[in-house]
Amino acid sequence: MSKTLFALAIISLLGALPAARADVLIIEKLEAEKIEMPVRGATMQRVQQVFGAPQSVSGPVGEPPITRWNYDKFVVVFEHNRVIHSVARHDRPPRPAN
Repeated sequence: MSKTLFALAIISLLGALPAARADVLIIEKLEAEKIEMPVRGATMQRVQQVFGAPQSVSGPVGEPPITRWNYDKFVVVFEHNRVIHSVARHDRPPRPAN
């Protein structure tokens, strides 16, 4: 009998807890737009030859020096003079964190 009462007490306590909530992460597929971006390891000179001059430049900052080139549809991050990341830009502003 005490096991039954204990089980009922646990079940009622679990029922009183708020329901779990999860946010849905939506990942937009870049394949749909077919955005051509610089590849990792490309030099600054090569990126400028292929994609033209950036709209703006940030850096270099820190050690090793990190520089960011901003283009209309993507951002390129360099370490020294080599691409380490190319990231697509989105037209809409990011959602605020809750």
